[in-house]
Amino acid sequence: MSKTVLIKSPDQFRSLLQSSRIVVVDFYADWCGPCKAIAPIFEQLSGQLSRKDQITFTKVDTEEQKQLAQTFGITALPTFLVFKNGSEVERIQSANAKALSDAVKKLAAEAGGSSSGGFGESSSSSGTWRGAGLPRGYTDVTDEVDVRGLDLLNADSSFGEVRTLFSGEQPSAVTGKSKAGSSNSKADWIESDTDEQLMLFIPFQSTLKVHTVQITSIPPKSSDDEEIPMRPRTIKLYTNRAHNLGFEEADDIPPTQTIELSDDAWDEKTGTAKLELRFVKFQNVSSLVMFVVDGDGDGEKVRVDRIRLIGESGSKREMGKLEKIGDEQGE
Repeated sequence: MSKTVLIKSPDQFRSLLQSSRIVVVDFYADWCGPCKAIAPIFEQLSGQLSRKDQITFTKVDTEEQKQLAQTFGITALPTFLVFKNGSEVERIQSANAKALSDAVKKLAAEAGGSSSGGFGESSSSSGTWRGAGLPRGYTDVTDEVDVRGLDLLNADSSFGEVRTLFSGEQPSAVTGKSKAGSSNSKADWIESDTDEQLMLFIPFQSTLKVHTVQITSIPPKSSDDEEIPMRPRTIKLYTNRAHNLGFEEADDIPPTQTIELSDDAWDEKTGTAKLELRFVKFQNVSSLVMFVVDGDGDGEKVRVDRIRLIGESGSKREMGKLEKIGDEQGE
């Protein structure tokens, strides 16, 4: 179902400008050929990036809403206007798919958190916790994880469930209200069981382009280094597997990418490291297997508090359309 809002009155439009942080408007007409040509791209962006009270995509029929067209000086069709906090910040005239996509994704990244690519605040404007900022032009796509199909091997059952890794709540280790793993209060992190390895299967509800994986690990401080869990050090990623891998099986299959995390990869404030992927290898991803091979110390266990996925989302059929146009435009 389309998330795009059809504007039926100036009052409705003014109300949206007040209620949504970013509003993207397509001024069009039914008789306009270029308007029809770019309409699927606009709908694709709307489906990917719409967020309640954060990013709203709207369409204005200039034949039906002549007052709005006059108010905003629309002299060519299609014209796309982007508003931030009620003020116009971008105007694109003509069916320029690349210009439209670039402008919208830039602001969408700002709506989701810092667009600088550096470490950000521990909570974003939408209320979803992240331990690092967003790379420019990309969004948090963790909500595309199919939590019903998650599978985690070698996890200590006295700690949290696998779903807690993808929770939008701030980790208790960050707030200082740390939960202990017990029958009365499950911890909001996971730890490995018999050794330091973990094997996590992450299926998605739609095909993703995965740009970055943010992994948070906040072990407690202790003088006994052999007792406390470690942060992950070596992580192997496998794409598009139908199910989780066994540990021996993973050793026999070449990973899509192997990442070694050094001590300085972890942000001191949030306990988060950014796994920057070889983006060309993560363009059409329906599932990820994350294999934590070892930890960064001499301990016997590994701890993970949160995982966030950053990239682009969309349905399998529509993603192909968007990529084709992007290639033609030199994107």
